[in-house]
Amino acid sequence: MRNEERNLPECLRSLRNSFDEIVVVDSGSTDSTRAIAADYGAIVLDFNWNGAFPKKRNWTLMNHAFRHPWVLFLDADERLTESVIEELRCVLPDSTHVGYWLQFDNWFMGRPLRYGDLFRKLALFRTDAGMYERFPEEAWTNMDMEVHEHPVLRGTIGEIRSRLVHHGYNGMAHHIAKHNEYSTWEANRFLWLESANPEVWGALTPRQKIKYKRLATWWLPWLYFASAFVLKAGFLDGWCGWTFARLKMRYFDEIRLKILDMKREQLKRPVT
Repeated sequence: MRNEERNLPECLRSLRNSFDEIVVVDSGSTDSTRAIAADYGAIVLDFNWNGAFPKKRNWTLMNHAFRHPWVLFLDADERLTESVIEELRCVLPDSTHVGYWLQFDNWFMGRPLRYGDLFRKLALFRTDAGMYERFPEEAWTNMDMEVHEHPVLRGTIGEIRSRLVHHGYNGMAHHIAKHNEYSTWEANRFLWLESANPEVWGALTPRQKIKYKRLATWWLPWLYFASAFVLKAGFLDGWCGWTFARLKMRYFDEIRLKILDMKREQLKRPVT
């Protein structure tokens, strides 16, 4: 994380008294992020990305000796709830899985979205089970942390039913700018996957395979909206649910348009 003094206290407060080891990986913060982490008793690791592999989470897995076999990766704008912590206490000691999907109540425009296409990520796994997927993204991104990448794990994966809380909304301008960056990343990855070998495709999750095989189609944004807003009852979140689904629909369409634009640029390049 970097310059997260606004979000970090609530995140760490949700972990205090429940976790034996808390590690904050900092990318050169200039605000009070490091001091806040120290106040909560967290170990602070300094990460300076050189533009190549590994990025932040893989670097942490490779360089930090965790006290326990399980690691939970959280962003500063994410919070654990008592129900999640209690479920972890019940599930992990006798677990036969190597990882768990986590679901979120996503806060948007000042209220939680409890319906629609729920946000989830594979953020809890055994440290000896694998690492985040690796591909040559350095040419198209300056993000120093694995944002869209999933861990590639050796073993079965379960799901935590209780939901975390995600406070990722920092105003509409920030939301749109962030997703503009993400859509460029997705378009570049789509083009790379088109020529990737079967082994690369085999490492993708089932949802990733569905998405990346259809990202360039005109109908995927409309299908997403119908699924999230209608079939998954996003309409029950009212105006916020409508706005979120429409923006996500626009996001998928922007990826498609960027893919088309990048392919046109590729055709213009001289053959050497």
